[in-house]
Amino acid sequence: MRRRRLLSHLRAHGCVFVREGRRHSVWANPANNTQTVVPRHTEIREIMVRKICRDLDILRP
Repeated sequence: MRRRRLLSHLRAHGCVFVREGRRHSVWANPANNTQTVVPRHTEIREIMVRKICRDLDILRP
């Protein structure tokens, strides 16, 4: 999945950007107070997308 599409999916489900790391971004879901990292690659593998959505407790795209 493209990173841009994943980020728009996260925003649509109420997640917010927290900070940038060297090779990743930290996103949080304020509804349930969870955080996860999103790698800064153009293409993100499907297994990583599932992990990110599971960590933030949102539906997969």
